[in-house]
Amino acid sequence: MVMAERKSILLRMRPDLYDALQRWAQDEIRSVNGQIEYLLEQALRQAGREPRGAKPGAKSTPGSAPPPPEPKPGSD
Repeated sequence: MVMAERKSILLRMRPDLYDALQRWAQDEIRSVNGQIEYLLEQALRQAGREPRGAKPGAKSTPGSAPPPPEPKPGSD
């Protein structure tokens, strides 16, 4: 299996924020890095700003949950 190239960044955050993310990541069986990436992907999807070339509904983070189902027409 070929791994996609990954960018490394330095991220500074408050210790209490990191602790909350760590607990959430453990609940979801992810690493803190995986949880942050998952949350960023969700935020980008919700804002309509998916990365260029991303396939709709594609999972790029191992262990990430599938996207929520699309609402059916007329179910508003």
